Amino acid sequence: MTDLMDDATAIVASLVEAMLEPVLIVSQQVRLLTANEPARALFPNLRFNAPLASSLRAVDLHDAISRVLTSGASESVTWLDRVPVERLFSIHVAAFSVGSARHVALTMHDLTESRRLEQMRVDFVANASHELRTPLASLLGFIETLQGPARNDAAARARFLAIMLEQARRMARLVDDLLSLSRIEQTLHLRPRAAVDLAPLVSHVADSLTPLASENRVTLQLEASPTLVRGEHDELLRVAENLIENAIKYSAPEKDEPDRKVWIKVAARDGFGRLEVRDEGPGIAPENIPRLTERFYRVDAGKSRAKGGTGLGLALVKHILARHRGRLGIKSKLGDGAIFTALVPLVDN
Repeated sequence: MTDLMDDATAIVASLVEAMLEPVLIVSQQVRLLTANEPARALFPNLRFNAPLASSLRAVDLHDAISRVLTSGASESVTWLDRVPVERLFSIHVAAFSVGSARHVALTMHDLTESRRLEQMRVDFVANASHELRTPLASLLGFIETLQGPARNDAAARARFLAIMLEQARRMARLVDDLLSLSRIEQTLHLRPRAAVDLAPLVSHVADSLTPLASENRVTLQLEASPTLVRGEHDELLRVAENLIENAIKYSAPEKDEPDRKVWIKVAARDGFGRLEVRDEGPGIAPENIPRLTERFYRVDAGKSRAKGGTGLGLALVKHILARHRGRLGIKSKLGDGAIFTALVPLVDN
């Protein structure tokens, strides 16, 4: 009989080890008997042949185990593990017998990523709705005013129409960025294959943005050597436009401050084509840097909107570079400007 019990236990252990999701086996005394490799990797401090509570501190889970051991009916519970990082699990608790002993199998499904994606979707819809609602409300208000009190006021009409045009352009920029982001996400798995020289591309962008730089009292200084990368021309053009335009707008001096410079450098190094944009702006606090590429994230929302920003520019840059198998680097500290570096693999890589 003992040999049969040992055989059955070995078979259970083998089956558990073959499962892809984390699985733990608990005895009738709620002691941890075994766990498969995914569970051991997830919880490296598991204590076998010890009370489960010494490994997993989850009141709801232990209550479910007690009920399942008593009734034999399976249950599912959710567990939020906060240490060392916050993770959400759905755990299926099911009873089974080995001989006369009743055990419990805990099958764990990690919901952390799906919850994060769902939260991102909710935040995205909320942010996009908010960004569109504000200029739309402005347009509706001015239209109603022009149809009513300002119907015959030429001066008011001219002023209101200028504001309405600005707000309409703001919505158009937002919709354009949203469509671009969606298009890039759909082709994220398709790496561009064309050869693009970054030097003339960035030079063209710098020339086209020179009037904006002059208007903001910023001087552009370009240093570019031939740099042939594997990429899609229009998308890399968008990367250069976003990085250089941001540097111009956010480093523009106040009235009582001297003019500023933005340095743009294109070169090949370590297997990558590098576009480096350095400004003399106010800099960025360390806690904000990791979030700069999030959709609609702004360090200063009011200032960003005033400068025509949609909150999607750096998110676009990040996704374009990801499609190109490149990356974006950001270095900055308060009071000392910022350096944005876009890396794109060279044609030989």
